[in-house]
Amino acid sequence: MFEALSDRLGGVFDGLLGRGALSEKDVNAALREIRVALIEADVALPVVKKFIDDIRPEAVGEKVVRAVKPGQQVVKIVHDGLVELLGGPEADAKLRIDNPPAIIMMAGLQGSGKTTTTAKLAQHIARRDKKKVLLASLDTRRPAAMEQLAILANQCEELVTSLPIIANQSPPEIARRAVQAAKLGGHDVVFLDTAGRTTIDEQMMAEAGEIAKIATPNETLLVADALTGQDAVETAERFHQRLPLTGLVLTRMDGDGRGGAALSMRAVTGLPIKFLGTGEKIDGLDSFDARRLAGRILGQGDIVSLVEKASDQMDKANAEKLAKKMSKGQFDLNDLAQQLQQMQKMGGLGGIVGMLPGAKKAKQAMASANLDDGVLKRQEAIISSMTLAERSKPALLNASRRKRIAAGAGVQVSDVNKVLKMHRQMADMMKKISKGGMKGMLGAMAGAGVSPGDLAQLGQSMRGGGGSLPGLGGGDPTGGLPGLGGSGLPGLGGPKK
Repeated sequence: MFEALSDRLGGVFDGLLGRGALSEKDVNAALREIRVALIEADVALPVVKKFIDDIRPEAVGEKVVRAVKPGQQVVKIVHDGLVELLGGPEADAKLRIDNPPAIIMMAGLQGSGKTTTTAKLAQHIARRDKKKVLLASLDTRRPAAMEQLAILANQCEELVTSLPIIANQSPPEIARRAVQAAKLGGHDVVFLDTAGRTTIDEQMMAEAGEIAKIATPNETLLVADALTGQDAVETAERFHQRLPLTGLVLTRMDGDGRGGAALSMRAVTGLPIKFLGTGEKIDGLDSFDARRLAGRILGQGDIVSLVEKASDQMDKANAEKLAKKMSKGQFDLNDLAQQLQQMQKMGGLGGIVGMLPGAKKAKQAMASANLDDGVLKRQEAIISSMTLAERSKPALLNASRRKRIAAGAGVQVSDVNKVLKMHRQMADMMKKISKGGMKGMLGAMAGAGVSPGDLAQLGQSMRGGGGSLPGLGGGDPTGGLPGLGGSGLPGLGGPKK
């Protein structure tokens, strides 16, 4: 979403960071470039003007001129300005669902992804908060809209159910029935998925207002398509005039839009952004955090979200089983296959790298090395072509077996050899960790180019105090990320340095 803006701002900052001292003229020139970059990203003009006016006094002040590294000081000022633009570091992105049954009303334009977002939010609440959720479709106009929500509910956690469909009921009647069913059924949260509407349809806007009066929702969320740019901002303002909106959910944040809507909507409407939707999968939803999004825009990554995504996708039983095997120095090809599947669930190489500091350089390195998510699938296919005995005991894989596996997976024997080499290197590291305890673990990390100092920097960056991810600040932009062939954990065919 913010790739073009990140590239443009990255160019501005590279020019600043490459200089020892900065004059007021240098900083003013950089601010002009930042202003143009924001306008090109489709950020609303009043928002751009206020943003530049807010950061200018600090950017041209003595704090920058006297700083040891003035370029970095300007970057920090811009970062803090973006955080404030997005709602501040303490922006309230949580849903008010404490008093059951909490009513959440979903509103939005036609085609904004409202129904899918409703199911994503239900999945999020059921998985994170262990709440019992009821989904009710009030969309009586769009063909099969109610059936769509019921199908999506079946894809969610068991705690999520959908309200039975009764023909010929009006949206207000369905809203009353949903609230009553939630009370009788002991549901913690009930979602009212209203019909997609246009702001010029007076009848439908009035209907939405009536539903809000009947249900008295705890939250009224506007779902807006981030790809619509400034139209999304205007839409939010018009809905806010008619409904008691409490927050925004921006969808298609993984698209190729310019990102101006995300930066403008909070400032223009005063409403907090609660969630960001990515993709069509039921778990494609991220809690909004102003610091994290500002960091991603400025190419500083979003490590916390990456860790959260890994935790969400992790199978605890398999993780405990792997931990026990690792304690004995065991790591077979079945374990490697699970790790490859885990990476794909987290969004593949592109999704993981996009959240890392220096993501642009890492993606360029991936492109030059022809590394993409297809690599993960090919490697998984290679392991799937092995017998159970071969996966458990890779030593069985002689030349003839490797040839058979390559034919079964539709790859070359050299590709099979790369997978086995990667497994061998990872298994060696597991043995070092298991034999030496903490000392062995630190030794293995040192061999991978990760020092305790790097870990300290990572801890600071996760707490918001700067720092960088080990392996991404040096000459090798892919660094220590498993699967990128860098100097860290053995990757997808890359040599261990």
